[in-house]
Amino acid sequence: MSFADLKHAQRERILFLDQCLTWRGQANRRDLIQRFGISTAQAAVDFRTYLSLTQTPPVYDATEKTYFSSGCHRALSDVGPEQVFDMLGDATASLGASIPLPNRVMDSAVIAQLYRAMRREQDIQVTYTSMSSGLSEPQWISPVRFHFDGEAIHLRAWSHKHEAYRDYLPIRMLKQDAITTRDRSSPLPFDLDWHRLVRLWIRPRSDLSDAQARVVRLEYGFQDRSHIMVETRKALVFYVIRRWRLNEEKARLELEKTEELDA
Repeated sequence: MSFADLKHAQRERILFLDQCLTWRGQANRRDLIQRFGISTAQAAVDFRTYLSLTQTPPVYDATEKTYFSSGCHRALSDVGPEQVFDMLGDATASLGASIPLPNRVMDSAVIAQLYRAMRREQDIQVTYTSMSSGLSEPQWISPVRFHFDGEAIHLRAWSHKHEAYRDYLPIRMLKQDAITTRDRSSPLPFDLDWHRLVRLWIRPRSDLSDAQARVVRLEYGFQDRSHIMVETRKALVFYVIRRWRLNEEKARLELEKTEELDA
């Protein structure tokens, strides 16, 4: 039986057990019982299941009645640091503070109007506020898809004003009770930038010292490589550069090169 074959409830318990051994370095039946309210017998079954799945079995200490992970322990699955602290539920190992994220509010009515136009393959007239020009004016667009850059939802649409595909933030569209739509007179042009893939080769900033570059590679998981290769759509390269802060003066990483792949 593999980890993926487990039922959801047991998979959650096995994952918790694995992360206890990964991050605390120890685990016992009581951890499972207190976390999930299961019986001692079920906790024993979960431990046997875990031992059958792991390639780096923990060592049992009969005196402390606890399993301790070995120095070569490898986790069964990757879990981000935020999820780890929540999963372990240990006040002594909790995140003492976190930075509040901005609440990017969107009007559900606007999203619904855009979605309906997209599904019906219609053009829709929107009033969009441009942050570059400051202008708010009606324009016709043809919505084709939504995408997420890690912070906000964007709408990719054909702009009839600019005769090009552009990304719009729905939160900058004026809510309208009565929307104007129209059937498309002709098929939309092929969105080459969306369908073309690009590889970005990212490395530690070239003016870092050897020691600084070494810790940057550790921080971003270079795994003894000189660079990281990120593959994305050409239309999303801008968001990758901004998200990885490759365009900032004091960034720890920089873009070494880009490579466009055949569409």
